[in-house]
Amino acid sequence: MNYSTISADVISYTSLLEEEKRELETGIKELLSDLTNKYENYSFYGRLVQGDYIECALKSPRYALRIALLLKTYIKTFEFNKKREKRIRLKYFNEHGIRLAVAIAPLERIDHEKGIIDGEAIYLSGRAIKNLSTSDKQKIVIKNTMFFCSYDKKLQEQFDTIFSLLDTIISKCSAKQSEIIYYKLLDLSEKEISEKLDKYQSTISQHSTAAGWLSIEKAVIYFENTIQ
Repeated sequence: MNYSTISADVISYTSLLEEEKRELETGIKELLSDLTNKYENYSFYGRLVQGDYIECALKSPRYALRIALLLKTYIKTFEFNKKREKRIRLKYFNEHGIRLAVAIAPLERIDHEKGIIDGEAIYLSGRAIKNLSTSDKQKIVIKNTMFFCSYDKKLQEQFDTIFSLLDTIISKCSAKQSEIIYYKLLDLSEKEISEKLDKYQSTISQHSTAAGWLSIEKAVIYFENTIQ
């Protein structure tokens, strides 16, 4: 039986100040708790390791892309002020947020209580980003931040391209646009988002269009209709 896993690391984590790291850590833990409740029927389990590394697993591969995008857009809503200090590397965090890999493959074990995710799927997603960490590198070159992993060659080719295109779209989103995409991925209507953010609905619509929501939505629906 195939599961889906997501491995992710925060880009340029060491460029964040201690209070920013704590704020981000608290936000990620709250998000993982919300996702655990939302996808309870699919045995979702997510954990934050050492502040900057995230691992998630769930029984239904169908929702893996939506969850991955929820993680990415949520973290991109944290727009820390690079003018506060000369922190050149902070621009990479603000632009990309996290680097992530989604894998679809068997898992041997998910143990919520003991914090264990074990099996080929988590090894696949972990290996995909293992050598791409930017934490301690002097020179940073970021080409891609979203990866898809599967032993199924057809699926791999099919979604490699889609993930790359989504990566390009989302990297161009501002923090405000990312917030709106995040709520749309949670299936909130523009009216509900406008009320939540205390903004005009027309403003929400403009941000949504500028962020490329229609393309993101099509990709997510296509993934969910293809991966069962």
